[in-house]
Amino acid sequence: MNIRKLFVSLVRDKTSQSRKFLLSCIPPLLAILVFFLSCGIVVHIRGQDALEFYKIIFFSGFANFDEVGYVLFNATPLVFTGLAVAIGYRSGLFNIGCEGQLYVAAFAAAWIGMHLNLPAFLLIPFCIAAAMIAGAAWGAVPGFLKARYGAHEVINTIMMNFIAFALMNYLVTSVYQEPGQMIPQTPQIHETARIPRLAALVPFLPQSNPLNASFLIACGSVVLCYIFLTYTRWGYELRLVGSARDVASYGGINPRTVTVWVMALSGAVAGLAGVAEVLGYRYRYLDNFSSGWGFTGIAVALLGRNNPFGILAAAVLFGLLNKVALDIDILLGIPRGLFLAGQGMLIIWLVCIEGISRKKNDS
Repeated sequence: MNIRKLFVSLVRDKTSQSRKFLLSCIPPLLAILVFFLSCGIVVHIRGQDALEFYKIIFFSGFANFDEVGYVLFNATPLVFTGLAVAIGYRSGLFNIGCEGQLYVAAFAAAWIGMHLNLPAFLLIPFCIAAAMIAGAAWGAVPGFLKARYGAHEVINTIMMNFIAFALMNYLVTSVYQEPGQMIPQTPQIHETARIPRLAALVPFLPQSNPLNASFLIACGSVVLCYIFLTYTRWGYELRLVGSARDVASYGGINPRTVTVWVMALSGAVAGLAGVAEVLGYRYRYLDNFSSGWGFTGIAVALLGRNNPFGILAAAVLFGLLNKVALDIDILLGIPRGLFLAGQGMLIIWLVCIEGISRKKNDS
């Protein structure tokens, strides 16, 4: 009888959690719908065909496997940075330093890939490990300052971003710049350090498509992150510190220790975005290679409700928007920058819808 009651209670608990998750998906879906409707209205006001605008969005992202590959390629670094932001946020920390962390990690991966000439089964893991260690170290610094001195992690991570940009610029332009090149970039990494492109493994992808195995690493990271946050003791400690810091302390958990290792873990995951760039695409470190992935990851985490699978879906959406922006510029004459800036409206609509729903629930 007790076992039966326990089973029923577990089923009810799972059903309640599933219901809460489905309800939490409503605001993002509404925000996406309102965003696309708003874009169509703006296009109509400009005197252009809104239906043609929606056709371009669909065919630009899903017309064939090549288009889908470009969307997933754009989404890959956003998965990593979105997960990094979510890990910090679930523990009550706001990591705005993903941009600097991925820059440092990318350079570390490139340095190992340039200086070590080992078989691929050794060199690729070494490069990934170096990137994650570098990102973790860069994230642990603001975590330590937060835990030891109470310095706010937002200010610290922003400052660490500037330090990372300046330091990496110095290294790539004054120390490791490729000889005979005006472009601020390092020499190429060894071929055994390169992550294969999926076109070599998937027959229906064109050889020119840049989608590479780092997308598979991103998908694996989503699954591992979900398991870590949901089913492990460390995930429980992380979530408890984020939701009830005093209760965590009373239960024997040291919030200061959790703060340091969470920021380090967040930096390590953000560093994987640099791995995708260096090992899977350019095969070298290029100065200012990121188009703001670390900052876009904040929007991805927010839209994905800080849920790993939600983050994957949000990253694919932003990857689609980035891919579509260029086609809209060419075919409709809508400036690419204007469309990308309009993505901020997606987050604004999300905040507004959440505020309205929260107000109704309170009343």
